[in-house]
Amino acid sequence: MDALLAIQTRHSVKKVKTDRVPRETIEKLLAAGNDAPNHHKVRPWRFFVMTGEARARLGDVMAASQRERLPDLPPAGFDKTRALPQRAPLIIAVGVDRPSDERISEIENVCAAAAACQNILLAAHALGLGATWRTGEWADDKMVKEFFGLAPDQHLISFLYIGYAEGGTMFPQRPAVDDRVTWME
Repeated sequence: MDALLAIQTRHSVKKVKTDRVPRETIEKLLAAGNDAPNHHKVRPWRFFVMTGEARARLGDVMAASQRERLPDLPPAGFDKTRALPQRAPLIIAVGVDRPSDERISEIENVCAAAAACQNILLAAHALGLGATWRTGEWADDKMVKEFFGLAPDQHLISFLYIGYAEGGTMFPQRPAVDDRVTWME
């Protein structure tokens, strides 16, 4: 798929089939993420690939964290939270390394990891997969970060939910860029 076409037609796909994504396809997605630009070539991203029961374990951690914070929530609320990682057969969570060199700023590492996420999303689209980038409260959750082996002050910037799109693909019309551009000469 042409790069510009992939950029123009990629969109978030929230409903995907339960069919497993083959490991060789997942490896292509990870390789695309690893090809993201990054200053000083430090590759600050950490990819956590979850399929099968790993998604259920993440759901258990999310529900336990929620129970700790909201003990009066009805059991159905915990069950709903526990089911969140089951929305796709593949989740790639992306963490960010802290700078290990004084020449590297934290924002550079975060931006590089975000570029890796975008590469994965574009590769998923090019390979016929649907995907969506989610964060929300779980990206900042202490127990979720611990589940991935991240320190409390490390960034967890995405949960990429990936699978084969359910139903037809519609490409939403995006707003024009004009109101976001200042031309300077």
